[in-house]
Amino acid sequence: MILLSGLSPLLGVILLHLATPIQAFYLPGLAPVNFCKKTDVSSTCKSEILLYVNRLNTEESVIPYEYHHFDFCLGEEQNSPVENLGQVVFGERIRPGPYKIQFLENQQCAAACVKTYKGDDPGSNRRMMVLKKGISLNYQHHWIVDNMPVTWCYPLENGKQYCGIGFPMGCLVRSDGEGCPINSIYNQPLHYYPFNHVDLEITYHSGQSEDWGIQFGNSGRIISVKVTPKSIKHTDPKNPNCQSTEPLAISENSLKAGEQLEIVYTYSVKFVKNDSIKWSSRWDYILESMPHTNIQWFSILNSLVIVLFLSGMVAMIMLRTLHKDIARYNQMDSGEDAQEEFGWKLVHGDVFRPPRKGMLLSVFLGSGVQVLVMSMITLAFACLGFLSPANRGALMTCSMVLFVSLGTPAGYVSARIYKSFGGLKWKSNVILTSIVCPGVVFSLFFVMNLVLWWENSSGAVPFSTLIALLALWFGVSVPLTFVGAYFGFRKRALEHPVRTNQIPRQIPDQSIYTQPIPGIVMGGVLPFGCIFIQLFFILSSLWSSQIYYMFGFLFLVFVILVITCSETTILLCYFHLCAEDYHWWWRSFLTSGFTAVYLFIYCCHYFVTKLSIKDSASTFLYFGYTAIMVFLFFLLTGSIGFFACFWFIRKIYSVVKVD
Repeated sequence: MILLSGLSPLLGVILLHLATPIQAFYLPGLAPVNFCKKTDVSSTCKSEILLYVNRLNTEESVIPYEYHHFDFCLGEEQNSPVENLGQVVFGERIRPGPYKIQFLENQQCAAACVKTYKGDDPGSNRRMMVLKKGISLNYQHHWIVDNMPVTWCYPLENGKQYCGIGFPMGCLVRSDGEGCPINSIYNQPLHYYPFNHVDLEITYHSGQSEDWGIQFGNSGRIISVKVTPKSIKHTDPKNPNCQSTEPLAISENSLKAGEQLEIVYTYSVKFVKNDSIKWSSRWDYILESMPHTNIQWFSILNSLVIVLFLSGMVAMIMLRTLHKDIARYNQMDSGEDAQEEFGWKLVHGDVFRPPRKGMLLSVFLGSGVQVLVMSMITLAFACLGFLSPANRGALMTCSMVLFVSLGTPAGYVSARIYKSFGGLKWKSNVILTSIVCPGVVFSLFFVMNLVLWWENSSGAVPFSTLIALLALWFGVSVPLTFVGAYFGFRKRALEHPVRTNQIPRQIPDQSIYTQPIPGIVMGGVLPFGCIFIQLFFILSSLWSSQIYYMFGFLFLVFVILVITCSETTILLCYFHLCAEDYHWWWRSFLTSGFTAVYLFIYCCHYFVTKLSIKDSASTFLYFGYTAIMVFLFFLLTGSIGFFACFWFIRKIYSVVKVD
C-alpha cells in the first residue's frame, strides 16, 4: 500500500498512472529501478546491485559511528553518494559496501576480506577493543539496497514475525549465559561472537507485470532484501566454509604476545522471485512490523474526546455566561447601574496595559509563529508524500529550509506586537528576533556537536556544514527578519477596543485556583494529553531506529493540539478576568507553553524506561537534543495560546459598551 509508505491514496493513484519510462513525475527517492542479468544490460536496466552501508547506532548509546570505525571490510568510499543537509545533520553517513552483487547471480560463501589482529601490535589491540565494545553495546548495522533498508526478520513469542531495519554486529554472552538469543550454539560465557557472515535473500518482482507498460526478459525490480547474520569460524581464510556450525568465539581477554586472530568476512546471495507483491507495496512488510494503526486511532479518539469536552466548555461560556454578561453590561445606562459593575468588565481599563518584559514576549511570539508555520507546511508536504521514508533526510532538510525562509513573518509579528506595547526600540526588537531563539537552538546544537567531535562520532556535523548553517542563518534568515520587521513597524499600531487607564487598578486577593502558577501548571495538562501517545512513536523513531511514516495521524494530532491549546488558554483567561486579574499577556503564553514542561518530563520517563543508556556522554547528548525539541515546542504552543487569548479578549471587549 502506497498509503503506508507515507503517500496519500490520491497521490499514489497519480504516480501509478504516471509510471512510464520517462521518470520525471516520480518523487525523489521513489522512482523504480529496473535490474536485469549482466548479459542483458541496456539503457533501461542495470545488472550491478549496489549495497550501501550506513552508520551504526544502538539503544544503549546516543553516539553513532561510521562503518569503518569498527574495522569492517570497506568498499570504495570515494564513490559515496552525496548526502543532503538533513542527512548530514542527522548523522547519516552512507558509504558503498564491500559486497559485489549481480542481479540473478546467486553466490555461495564469497569472501569480502580478512582482518588480522596481532597480540603484540598496539593498533590491532585498539581495533579489537573497539570491535568488542561495539558488540557489547549491541551496535546495529544499517544497510541499504535500491533505497530500501536491508531487514533482519526473526519470530516473536506470539508467533508473529518482526522485521527490523537493522541487525547486530555481534553478540556477547554474559557471565550468566544470557546475551545471545539468536542461536544456542553461542553459549560460551564471557565470549564475543562477531557476525562475520551474512546470508542475503533478495526478493524481486519479475518484468512480466502488465502494469509496468514494458516487457523485460531476465529482469525485475527489487521488492525486499533480508539478511541473516551468523558467526562462523573459518579455519582456512583462502577457502572459507560457510556450512560450518562452529561459531567464531573471541575471549574477553586481550590477545597475548605472539597470538594472532583472523576474522574472515563472507557473504552469500540468493535471489527469490515473487510476482504477488507489487513494487509500490514493497515497504509494507517493514511498516506492518511497526506499531499498528489501532493504537493511533485510540490516540486520535482520546484527543477528540478532550477537544469535544473543551469545545463544550467554551461554547457554554460563549453562548450562555458570556452572552449574559454582555447583555447585562450593555443594559447598564444609568450611573447607579454603572457602580454595580462586576466581573471582567471591571478591568476594561487595564486589560490592554502593556506587560512587563514586552520586548522578550514579542521576540518569543515572532519565533513561535516561525515554528508554527514551519510545522504546518512540513506536515502538509509529509502528508502528500514528499517526505516519505524513501526520501532520506528530506524531512529535516525541509524543516530547516522552511525555518530559515520564514524570517519575514517572524519579524513582522514581533514588530507588530512590540509596537502595540508602545515600544520604541525597533532596532533592538528586530535584532533580538533574528538572534535570540535561533541562537539558543544553534548554541545547544553546537555544544552537542563538540561532544560528538570529541567522541569521534559520525554524528558530528562537519565544520563546512556548520559554516553553511551559519550562512543560511545570517545570510537568509536575518535579512528576511529585517524585511518583515520593516513592514511591521510601518503599519499603524494595533488599536485596542477600549482605552487604558493611566493608574493601574488594584488586583484583589486571588483564590488558589486563579493564582498564576496553579493556572499555568493546569493549562498544559490537556494539550499534553492529546499528544502523549503520538510522542512515543516520535521518540522511538528518533532514538530506537524506528521508521515514522504515519504523517496523516500526526497532522490530525497537530490540529487537535492547536485547538486544545487555544481553548484551554481561553477558558483560563476568562476565569482570571472574572477574578479581576488583568495580567493575561505572559500568562496566556505560559499557560499553553507549559505543555513543553510535560513534554520534558515524558522524555525523562522515556529515557529511564525505554532506553538503556548509561554513559555520561550519551546522557548529556540525549538531554541536550531534548532541550532543543522542548524549547521549540514551548515557542510553538505558547504562541498558539497567546494569539487565541488575544483574539478572544479583543472580541469580548469590542462588543461591550464602556463609558
